[in-house]
Amino acid sequence: MTPELPTPSLPQALVLLDYFGIAVFAVSGALLAAEKKQTLVTFIFFAVVTGVGGGTLRDLLIGAPVFWVHSNMVLLICIGAALAVWAGSSRTFSGQALLWFDALGLAAYATYGSAKALAYGVAPVPAFAMGVLTACAGGIIRDVLAGDPSIVMRPELYVTPAALSAGLFVGFTVLGFGGPAGAFAAASAGFALRGFAIARGWSLPPYRR
Repeated sequence: MTPELPTPSLPQALVLLDYFGIAVFAVSGALLAAEKKQTLVTFIFFAVVTGVGGGTLRDLLIGAPVFWVHSNMVLLICIGAALAVWAGSSRTFSGQALLWFDALGLAAYATYGSAKALAYGVAPVPAFAMGVLTACAGGIIRDVLAGDPSIVMRPELYVTPAALSAGLFVGFTVLGFGGPAGAFAAASAGFALRGFAIARGWSLPPYRR
């Protein structure tokens, strides 16, 4: 029988970053349910799917235990996020709230996704890809289930900020300083880029041929 390999551990600061990403992505899922005037059950469903979607795909691909299956905390965070949005007034979450919560989740999850992949021995370039996948997949699943155009098809930058966060963290790690400070810097850079894209409509030039 092949001996079971120990599960890699991550610094507590990165674990907290993961929980933060889950929470804000769950809020973004519940916000979409609010925009669609759905029931509380649908709020919770969208919060859970959005909160765990990207991380689930990442864990399946890197051979890690799926992160929410053996812990109560993740689903409780998603349910709490859904209840918070349900209890809040429409003014609290009006305007571009969905985009900004999604931007926070995007930056946090891209950084954490690449960190977890590296901890499981994934090479730097695939770890970068896992960070981008972790960040983008939940929002894509949310939009597809809601029947909306995918958020990655918006004209302003979306995948690029996720790639910036993931790429910076992988680069910092390769250079030897990919701990909490590197994670904070990487996530902040991705959020800043996504924030400017939302506020000013920044986008890459489209294909025109």
